[in-house]
Amino acid sequence: MPSSCCGCLSQYTHHHLVAFLLTFFSYVLLHASRKTFSNVKVSISAQWTPSLQNDSAPAFSPGETWEDNRLFSDEKQATLFLGALDSIFLFSYAAGLYLSGVIGDRVNLRYVLCFGLCGSAAVEFVFGTLTEWLQIYNIYLYCGLWVLNGLLQSAVWPCVVAVMGNWFGKTGRGFVFGLWSACASVGNILGAFLASSVLKYGYEYAFLVTSVVQFAGGVVVFFGLLTSPKEVGKEGLSLESETGLSPVETDTDSHRPLMSDEEDEAEVYDRPYQSVPSPDEPLAESPPAVGFCQAFCLPGVLPYSLAYACLKLVNYSFFFWLPFYLSNNYGWKEAEADRLSVWYDVGGIIGGTVQGLISDFMGKRAPVLGLSLVLAMGALFGYSRSPNDQVINAVLLATTGFFIGGPSNMISSAISADLGRQDALRGSQEALATVTGIVDGTGSIGAAGGQYLVSLIQSKLGWMSVFYFFIVMTAGSIVFIMPLLLKEVQAMWRDRRALRRQL
Repeated sequence: MPSSCCGCLSQYTHHHLVAFLLTFFSYVLLHASRKTFSNVKVSISAQWTPSLQNDSAPAFSPGETWEDNRLFSDEKQATLFLGALDSIFLFSYAAGLYLSGVIGDRVNLRYVLCFGLCGSAAVEFVFGTLTEWLQIYNIYLYCGLWVLNGLLQSAVWPCVVAVMGNWFGKTGRGFVFGLWSACASVGNILGAFLASSVLKYGYEYAFLVTSVVQFAGGVVVFFGLLTSPKEVGKEGLSLESETGLSPVETDTDSHRPLMSDEEDEAEVYDRPYQSVPSPDEPLAESPPAVGFCQAFCLPGVLPYSLAYACLKLVNYSFFFWLPFYLSNNYGWKEAEADRLSVWYDVGGIIGGTVQGLISDFMGKRAPVLGLSLVLAMGALFGYSRSPNDQVINAVLLATTGFFIGGPSNMISSAISADLGRQDALRGSQEALATVTGIVDGTGSIGAAGGQYLVSLIQSKLGWMSVFYFFIVMTAGSIVFIMPLLLKEVQAMWRDRRALRRQL
């Protein structure tokens, strides 16, 4: 059983804090820029269609001027294209995750992470700002840029999870990763704030602000991030006066997984602080990186990947459709719907942290995950019948976010780190980024396909059927993790019987 999280936190140094903050804000900035596109769709649609609301040219300008700026004949066609861009981004993002995870285990994580952040920022600047300043409107250009943006953004998540997995061991990983995985929700809130603060000047300035901030974040990461304790050097880790702990005591189990049934075995590789060579010693050869197929066949990777595909479909449907649902179903103003939708992210932040902490105390992830998903089905059913009251709706929405966003954060962060540091990888530990890319990539494929299904079900059957679809997908995620859940429950009973015999 894991020790108290308070005792666990006392092991960490300022190097751990810097790694936590830099990886956290890296993904905050990435999600802020991603959210910007969702927040300015109305303005982009107005710019691409010949309507009186289009502010790109003076009112009553000649027809040929409108033709120069017009991409679509009406708002409906523009909206369909914006939806197609969402699907293009998600599919390219999913494909990129499979590749970027493999690259992250073979190239310095800092280089890959910086390349993804800065490259994505440059593409977003060209997509939203430069094309508007130069009056370049081309469907194929937009599609090509958004495919490239998805590929570049896919390099970030596997890298930040791998860096966190290098620095933070199995003890307290659920709590630390649960708190850290709030980065996506914080990014959504930050993106909405940045976009709304400059949108009155034109949607191009919303892209400008978020892309500049993201590019600056990539530069800071390049010069400030240490991807593992090995990069600190013996001098930075052996100062007991600085941490109050010896090098071995600081992080003795940083590579030992929670999933293993044999966690008490001592391993030389589980003591990264001891493995730092002195400047006069030759560097030991790094263990070979695990191949993609080998990582895919690791215990637990396929079940959790399929479960995450179902769960991310539901989670991203709330991300893309929630403000529209609130306005369409309840008749609330767009600004009110945007503010109310934040409560889903708040619930996800709390859910990921609390459920991660509980899984640390239990020493198992799957039982906590399974119980939360069962309760999530009830929360989805209850929210689908929310009355036309904003306070009640906000409470039900936060509850739904707690039971949907919490498990989603656990799978994509703490559980991915557990999968990438399990005993099946003895002698070849370089698999964390690859495993994370597989899990998140499979989840993104499910999310991409789900967005079309949501729009189809809503148009044919209505919103209530959409929520029934969400419940079915949540039940599907439980089915996929059921073998792992039963195995961990049996292990808990064996541990309890062994403890009774000792007493």
